[in-house]
Amino acid sequence: MAVTVMSPLVAERIWALPIGAAAVKFLQYLVFRSEYGGSLPSQRQMAAEYKVKPPTISALMEPLFELNIVLRSQAEERGGNRYKLHPLAAKYESAQEMEAAFARALQDMRAGRLPHVNLPEYRATPPAEGRPDLRIA
Repeated sequence: MAVTVMSPLVAERIWALPIGAAAVKFLQYLVFRSEYGGSLPSQRQMAAEYKVKPPTISALMEPLFELNIVLRSQAEERGGNRYKLHPLAAKYESAQEMEAAFARALQDMRAGRLPHVNLPEYRATPPAEGRPDLRIA
């Protein structure tokens, strides 16, 4: 029985991402919809599933591209782009697979083969008690 293991970047720090509510919601869809390791369907397929037009998918992904949470590469066949979650934001079948993927990702980032995830530093966390003062844009 496979157990899905979520990256701490998504599971524990989604509140810290400097993106709007629509992009956060779309990121949750991407993590759910992704394959283990982060591969994503085509933009056309995402648009059909998310029930929006492809340009809307582009607009939702743009802030995720800027943060390098979603990576885009040129597809070798049929042109177009391929999309993948950054290995530090993907889901995995086991903790061991996630640890191995993180180790490879860190090596690739140090060698310049993989971009760093562009997240700002946060010095304060949301309050543990009471209601945080969060607003939806």
